[in-house]
Amino acid sequence: MSFSFHPRQDALLCAGRRAILLAALGAALGPNVARSQAASKAPLLMLAEVYRSGMPLADYWVSEKYDGVRGYWDGKRLLTRGGTPIAAPRWFTDPLPPEPLDGELWAGRGRFAQTVSTVRTQPPSDAAWHEIRFMVFDTPAEPGDFSARLAHLRRLLPITSVPWVVAVPQQRATTAEDLDALLAKIVKMGGEGLMLHRGASPYRAGRSTDLLKLKPYDEAEARVVGHVAGRGKHGARLGALQVEMPGGQRFKLGGGLTDAEREHPPAIGAWVTYRYDGTLPSGLPRFARFLRVREDADF
Repeated sequence: MSFSFHPRQDALLCAGRRAILLAALGAALGPNVARSQAASKAPLLMLAEVYRSGMPLADYWVSEKYDGVRGYWDGKRLLTRGGTPIAAPRWFTDPLPPEPLDGELWAGRGRFAQTVSTVRTQPPSDAAWHEIRFMVFDTPAEPGDFSARLAHLRRLLPITSVPWVVAVPQQRATTAEDLDALLAKIVKMGGEGLMLHRGASPYRAGRSTDLLKLKPYDEAEARVVGHVAGRGKHGARLGALQVEMPGGQRFKLGGGLTDAEREHPPAIGAWVTYRYDGTLPSGLPRFARFLRVREDADF
């Protein structure tokens, strides 16, 4: 099904897309051109499944989930999850050990946009990078299971002279009640959620229950494939985004959009993050609400 706008709406949405694209190009075109020439093969990273109530907790370690930009240090260069070299200041990367580290570049709770801006800005801003920490949660090249790799990481870090490189604090999971209490505590402090890592797991690429994420709500990503015209008070702007899930199913995403986002909607092809409360029998999300454009989707 196709959607058409009134000419005024077409002009408005096109202007919005232009504004988004120009802003992105202004901030990232130069470094992206340079980076594309030096792009590396994407690192083979462990990816998380979603924790569901009732899953066994035996042998899991628990840590805070840091909402930043995934960073992979290959022993020589800092890379995004897509394999693009990150042009961090030399003082930030020179002291890193000559072995792979997997972690999150993080500016603090509630500062995701700042982290993305810092990572993308060229030339890199010393002042901005002084706000970034490299929260390391794994050592991919170290042999053994996660518990053994964690012991190695704790011997490796901290480095006294390099306080911006931090070993992520880990604690053993106990009961579901304790997990819920820890989640509530982290969320109250402005955190995003928790990560659970199975102690006996090797470091292997792809998604599996060896690595789990737990948030106070369900969250997923979808690609924008269309703009749906608004009605009533939204008659001159966006009513909803037409989005496509990774499996190909499509639905309209209108809840959660601010007036500014309706005036200047995410561009066709952009990836967005949405929250939802379970799924319908069809597999579509129930009560889906827009959260934000996933600005690091290419990372």
